[in-house]
Amino acid sequence: MTENQAVQQKSVRRNRIAAAACFAAALITASVVGTQAATADGAAHSAPHRTAVAAPGLGSAHLVQSEDFQKGMNPVGATIELTGRQGLSACSGEETMHDLTKDKATAYASVHWTLDTKGMLIESAANAPTGTAAATWEQQLVALVEGCQDEPAGHWYYGAAHSLTVTGGTARWYPAYNGDGTAAGGVAVLRSGTRVAIVELTGQPGSTPAAVEGITTAALNRLSS
Repeated sequence: MTENQAVQQKSVRRNRIAAAACFAAALITASVVGTQAATADGAAHSAPHRTAVAAPGLGSAHLVQSEDFQKGMNPVGATIELTGRQGLSACSGEETMHDLTKDKATAYASVHWTLDTKGMLIESAANAPTGTAAATWEQQLVALVEGCQDEPAGHWYYGAAHSLTVTGGTARWYPAYNGDGTAAGGVAVLRSGTRVAIVELTGQPGSTPAAVEGITTAALNRLSS
């Protein structure tokens, strides 16, 4: 494959990002087994006819909650899904945790949060049958994210990796930047024992690296709980 063909192929994959984001926003289908609606004060209440049941080793309680968002990031609704079929990130196109793990996880959990500032947060997690499998999936997620660090001039991209450690877990988080170099949120790969996850934050006021680090810390604490 020539260099020009490689660039064109990569560009085509990136053009699927918008479609993937729309897919995540509309993910209220038969595969959706849990929904939460956030009130104005940020507290989340489970819809009585779609209560998410925690799967062994991993459940909705291990995902980002409404109270984890920093001041100014006001969640207005969330869709929870426990089959691993939510899109992983803007970089991954339509790939899901179910795809990445080849349906080998013992449990899946994901959430798509909508913010009142036109921003959003998506998180996808899986529980591996062994620590070895978890380590492999973690490295696959890291490779996927880092594949979007080197982009053509004028295209959005992920910045350098930053390490984060809490009791029971570790993470790599990456700030995102628009083609003009302005901060545009970020993404993180998380690992706690046999649990792995990817979380991405976009939109104001969560665009800064500090906001991405904050939500990564909250997400890692949840995953490790």
